[in-house]
Amino acid sequence: MSQQASRRAFLRHAAALGSLGAAAPLGMSLSMLGHASAQAAQGDYKALVCVFLAGGNDAYNTVVPTDSDSWTHYVNQRDPMARGSAGSGTSIALLPAGTAANTQAEAGSPARLGGVLPIGHSGRAAHASRQFAMHPLLTDVQGLHQAGRVAVLANVGPLKRRLTKAEYLGEVAPRPAKLFSHNDQQSTWQSFSPEGADNGWGGRMGDLLMSGNATGLGAAAGLAQRSFTCLSPGSNGIWLSGAQVQALQVGAMGLLDLGGWGSVLGSSSLRSAMAEVMSTGTADNLFWADHQAVAQRSMAIQSLIGPILPPLSSTNGSAPWATPGNANPWIDPMLSYLSPNTGAARFNSLALQFQMVARLIDANRTGNLGMRRQVFMVTLGGFDTHAIQNQEHSERMAQLNHALAYFDRVLGQMPSGDMRNQVTTFTASEFGRNLANNGDGTDHGWGSHHLIMGGAVNGREVYGTYPQLATGNTNNQYDSPDLLQNGAMLPSTSVDQYAYTLGKWMGLSAGDLSGILPNLGNFNSSTHDLGFMAT
Repeated sequence: MSQQASRRAFLRHAAALGSLGAAAPLGMSLSMLGHASAQAAQGDYKALVCVFLAGGNDAYNTVVPTDSDSWTHYVNQRDPMARGSAGSGTSIALLPAGTAANTQAEAGSPARLGGVLPIGHSGRAAHASRQFAMHPLLTDVQGLHQAGRVAVLANVGPLKRRLTKAEYLGEVAPRPAKLFSHNDQQSTWQSFSPEGADNGWGGRMGDLLMSGNATGLGAAAGLAQRSFTCLSPGSNGIWLSGAQVQALQVGAMGLLDLGGWGSVLGSSSLRSAMAEVMSTGTADNLFWADHQAVAQRSMAIQSLIGPILPPLSSTNGSAPWATPGNANPWIDPMLSYLSPNTGAARFNSLALQFQMVARLIDANRTGNLGMRRQVFMVTLGGFDTHAIQNQEHSERMAQLNHALAYFDRVLGQMPSGDMRNQVTTFTASEFGRNLANNGDGTDHGWGSHHLIMGGAVNGREVYGTYPQLATGNTNNQYDSPDLLQNGAMLPSTSVDQYAYTLGKWMGLSAGDLSGILPNLGNFNSSTHDLGFMAT
């Protein structure tokens, strides 16, 4: 195809995209960027990054209570031998702080991991007599907590309103639908509705925030806002979808496009021909028309972002997300963590997703896109630890620890300067797990503890209310007001409050957040802001 023909095809493509109106995918030429006054001050930029721990993270072994009474109950429920011959199975109880790791012990076992890592807190009334620690492999996260850039939020989960144990057992108060179901609770965490929802609270925030993005791009601003406000370098969860924003899924190493590397089946001519077909006319067949719209959007995004997306690596270290000179992430030492089960370095898929988030954040700067607010989602799976918990959960903790430390370090060295104050990263998971040991693991729970990381986080603290632990009877029932059957946590803090605190930091008003968080009005307004973000 000649240069003039290519130019005509691109113009037809842009015209077709423009004719799609409000529902159009992003389509604008790079020349528009050169003439745009879309240069948002870096100081005005903020981003949320949700780290979804898919499968239901065992919060009891992530943030552990170590005051004497709590520790006794914790060990009683997690170590079958703690109560003598009454128990059988594998101990999943972590060891006390200060216990040296035994490198000769079984892979992933508590003995091989060593003792839990103490963390401080200010002695809020809810935790005046409590002490806490983190999983032995969260060494870097413990350091970030001590440095004031990580906070813990205890016992958060989906709630219609505050619920007492008596109300739950008596079924006399509303509760989230389909508790303890993976798919339904993933959707409930992300959208406040069970499986089948079509938008999530991250996307709803994007709907409200996108009007402040790309304001200098003229007629193309609306299309840019819809496509680059909510992004995921992996699988898209419902959390990112909004009524107006179109959550953009990109590859972990680059943008999704027709073919790859500018060709289809190794042929650039074939790719050009396919682009010509996708850019010409409108098909009568609805299935084909939908496919054409998706392809058009992909090509337009590639033409816009491809040339300005920073490279994977550089020779001079200007790309802090990779080892200088190493453009292959699969063998990049920066993206590898030390496996607690094998002792060998392993590639970390979560770190790769964080790498792409950093590159997309920097593309906003290099391309003068003018995005002032962005919302990202990354995912780490493997948390459904019904069995072989010691090995599986320790592996996930090692990955999470490495990836969070990697992202904190990269943000601190961004080409535009330290961006840790402008990016807040937080964890979520469909549910926590039970306190009771099922023999070799843990079963589905409800409430869970989560981590919030960033320079704007009021760290060195445990927010919310950690549950009062107890030792269960022979039927795994507990006299604690906070523990349900098998030791599932009855949440004391709602996802709505978690979301409110994050949304407020992003600049949304109380009225805005009340409109997108359906249960918020059922909680006292004085408790909406949980206090873990600096104002």
